[in-house]
Amino acid sequence: MAESQQTVQSFELSLEELEKTVRELEGGDLPLDRSLELFARGMALSDACRKQLEEAETRVETLIRKDGAYQTEPMRQAK
Repeated sequence: MAESQQTVQSFELSLEELEKTVRELEGGDLPLDRSLELFARGMALSDACRKQLEEAETRVETLIRKDGAYQTEPMRQAK
């Protein structure tokens, strides 16, 4: 369970850093080099968060009871 807690924390920290990066970029008044550095970091954080979310989605399953036995079924995507 410690590993899953670290993953969640890592995701949360990455998302927080991504939001901070976006705010800094949106604030403007940055030198071009700093803007490019922040943009590259933001893209890397975005990619890492997306991958973690995709991995979590594939692990999520709902248990349903059919004919007296529990079976797993992939989570349905929200519309």
